[in-house]
Amino acid sequence: MKKIRYIALFLLLLMGTTGMLMAQNADSTAVAASSEQNQTEDISVNELVFGHIGDAYEWHIATLGNTVVSIPLPVIVHSSTGWHVFSSSRLEEGEYEGLYIARDGAYDGKIVERNEAGEEVRPLDISITKNVMGLFINSAVLLVIMMSCVRWYKKHPVEQGAPKGGVGMIEALVLMIYDDVIKGCIGEDYKRYAPYLLTAFFFVLVNNLMGLIPIFPGGANVTGNIAITLVLAVITFLFTNIFGTKEYWKEIFWPDVPTWLKAPVPMMPLIEFFGIFTKPFALMIRLFANIMAGHAAILSLIAIIFITVKVGPVINGSMTVVAVAFGIFMDALEILVAFIQAYVFTMLSAVFIGLSRVKGHEA
Repeated sequence: MKKIRYIALFLLLLMGTTGMLMAQNADSTAVAASSEQNQTEDISVNELVFGHIGDAYEWHIATLGNTVVSIPLPVIVHSSTGWHVFSSSRLEEGEYEGLYIARDGAYDGKIVERNEAGEEVRPLDISITKNVMGLFINSAVLLVIMMSCVRWYKKHPVEQGAPKGGVGMIEALVLMIYDDVIKGCIGEDYKRYAPYLLTAFFFVLVNNLMGLIPIFPGGANVTGNIAITLVLAVITFLFTNIFGTKEYWKEIFWPDVPTWLKAPVPMMPLIEFFGIFTKPFALMIRLFANIMAGHAAILSLIAIIFITVKVGPVINGSMTVVAVAFGIFMDALEILVAFIQAYVFTMLSAVFIGLSRVKGHEA
């Protein structure tokens, strides 16, 4: 199927672009745990929540007693002394090759070095962080799913009937987005935008669902990272404005409103012009905020179990039951939200593109 092949091509483009942007702008937490904490010390909910939501130079798997099980990731930076490529495990004990992870300040949790004045500066950082690795893993999962569907269609002609199982589910989703969203929102020129919009839907959906899996290779907060949603919003912005019709630009700079709203003070054209940028901004923030809030809500509920340990076994036991029950409910709700957010992002992108394809009104 050509549509699925286009999805694969656009996915590779998204992997490269977002991977570079996330590596440079990642809000990293830390490479390794600091000194061992006393078991009687209070648990910081902020560290628990934002430690998961944020990025990191390692992939933490579990903590078994005093043993931290994690996967070190490649560090790739260009500092004042040139390129450095090494494992993030080198930074566990502190400084390595003049580089270390800042513990506070503007670059908290990020790899920095000191300049001649002794100030912390951040080098060019294109490291493979947790979210970048999650992006690669999730994209590989999506490619495997789509290529499996392509292989099935090659071996089974249309005359043999509709597919079943996983292939049938993917076909139903493709037809739903293709017919109801893309064709319905864009109009007669919908085919040229279908590859991107289908890619965006499945890309967001798979990353949302993989982020709900609590163990490796899931758990990375990919779509809850603003770098990812920024790239997707910018692509929608480019599709909307590069291929916009003359009537679209006319409605922006000379809308069909009373003349006193356009001249001598161009009030309406200014409002319409700012609308060009607020639409993709809303796309970016909507997806980012909803996914991040969902992760934070689930982790905050689970944190109640550890916060109430010192209160006593009765209260802790009852709050554990409540936290687990609400956690299961929130997980089930997040599965629905994962689909809704992918659908809403695709639908709004199609609506914005459809508005840019407007034609002149007949008399």
